[in-house]
Amino acid sequence: MADQIAVVGGVDTHTDFHQAAVIDSIGRHLATQSFPTTPDGYRRLLNWLRSHGEVIAVGVEGTGAYGSQLTRVLRTNQVTVIEVDRPDRRARRANGKSDPVDAYAAATAVLSGRASGTPKTRDGIVEAIRALRVVRRSAVKARTQTLNQIRTLIVTAPGPVRERLRTLHTAELIRHLARSRPGADPSDPACAFRTALRRLARRYLHLTEEIADADAELEPLVTQAAPTLVALPGVGTETAAQLLITAGDNPDRLKSESSFAHLCAAAPVPASSGRTHRHRLNRGGDRRANHALHMIALVRMRYDNRTKAYVARRTAEGMSKKDILRCLKRFIAREVYQHLARPMPMPNKLLQTA
Repeated sequence: MADQIAVVGGVDTHTDFHQAAVIDSIGRHLATQSFPTTPDGYRRLLNWLRSHGEVIAVGVEGTGAYGSQLTRVLRTNQVTVIEVDRPDRRARRANGKSDPVDAYAAATAVLSGRASGTPKTRDGIVEAIRALRVVRRSAVKARTQTLNQIRTLIVTAPGPVRERLRTLHTAELIRHLARSRPGADPSDPACAFRTALRRLARRYLHLTEEIADADAELEPLVTQAAPTLVALPGVGTETAAQLLITAGDNPDRLKSESSFAHLCAAAPVPASSGRTHRHRLNRGGDRRANHALHMIALVRMRYDNRTKAYVARRTAEGMSKKDILRCLKRFIAREVYQHLARPMPMPNKLLQTA
């Protein structure tokens, strides 16, 4: 009977529909079907999986993107969800590419043990921090772009406009342009330049206010999520927020501090050959988390006496600044892991993967 069969599901996620596949405990393909990405579609997908037997686990591609809501629904219904990476190019060339093929590949990866990652729960305070930081990061990027446009316009502006503005510092320049009166003749190039510069300056001020509002919202959230993390030397609200986002609302999914270091691209990579024995920088992992560790290391190298003494000792030993930074980021990753927020109680207990 179907209810006596253990099955594993796989889902290839998309914007408007998810392709699901189910296999039995020895890897035989049982069925595949697509479902819409709606509440009713998620319910039907779950019922369809359970109609084939006892669901051991479901492998989902894109648990942090298109499959995020499906992951929440499955976990709420006490179904173990495994995060599945996209197949590499060699596997795609060998097996072909289609939605059913990808769904079966996700299920097979779970059954074989190739996929074993626990997805982020995305249902706690860290998810709130992530959403607010999306807005802040885009505002910072837009403000930088706006300032670059102001500088470029000044370079190409008519002589009288350029000479009056080119020596002003950023804060003074923005205040001057925002209060300026460009004139009423847009056909005059000088008037048009002054109008454009005033609008860009006001946009810059608006984005600055937006960033300040985001900072005011983020700071208490980050402090609440990890009060001891933000108290570490060199760790500010921005870097702490990024490291929390990288770990997720359930940092217990990271089995050790070394796994967190790998996730942050701070784990050393062997680069030895012959008589040379050394390690190099890891250029994989979460680059934003790696950048956060890098910024913490730079701040400590300048202001933290313990770090300055370490840098001096390693420099005397002949180590390059790049390798010293690599070591510092590894030490910081180890320290940060000990101060990550502990997982909050979840509304439902997940089943163990068989």
